[in-house]
Amino acid sequence: MKVMGFRDLVLVAPRFADVLCHEEAVAMASGAADILARARVVPTLAEALDGVDFVCATAMTPRDFGPATHEPRALFAELAARPAAPRVALVFGSERYGMSNEDVYRCHAVLSIPTNPDYGSLNLSQAVQLLAYELRQALGGFGVTPRAPEASRADARAVQGLLEHLQTALTEIGYLDPAAPKKLMPRLNQLFNRAALTEEEVHILRGIARQMSKTAAAAGPR
Repeated sequence: MKVMGFRDLVLVAPRFADVLCHEEAVAMASGAADILARARVVPTLAEALDGVDFVCATAMTPRDFGPATHEPRALFAELAARPAAPRVALVFGSERYGMSNEDVYRCHAVLSIPTNPDYGSLNLSQAVQLLAYELRQALGGFGVTPRAPEASRADARAVQGLLEHLQTALTEIGYLDPAAPKKLMPRLNQLFNRAALTEEEVHILRGIARQMSKTAAAAGPR
């Protein structure tokens, strides 16, 4: 059984005595070896919950009685908003047997992950990942760092230069009739404005226009 607080991982009577250095556990902790290294192993759930203020069970509420069932996102938001944020534990049972009723009775709330009722079965790792994510989001989440630099948007002068270049190329390939241009160029202008072209995209389109002109010249008079 696992008990997860904001930062702690506690294993209750695990199957393997050497679980913290077990080959499979180390492999599965790839990228998070520090969490495994800080984990504690205790013989009972009572010891694991020592110092915890609010305990959430990840199991069905027993039929006779038990704590109220909550949707994780709403409950975590409520807990995080309390003036004195409680130390929260998420208790996960084994993937095969789940949690006993006695363990659920110790908890203040039961969490139910909203799923399509036709596909409601989640394995333990999926449940841990979803609930850990929701808990982290309730605490403010993490920012996303862009991997690529932000592209520079082309200014109006660059877009007009592109339009003039395209107008020449379109005329050379016979697509645009200068005597009856209709509203082709204004429509392209609006298209480019909506697209919010970057400087690199302007260069690409002007390169296409240059190749159009070269192809038209090589083909000779129409």
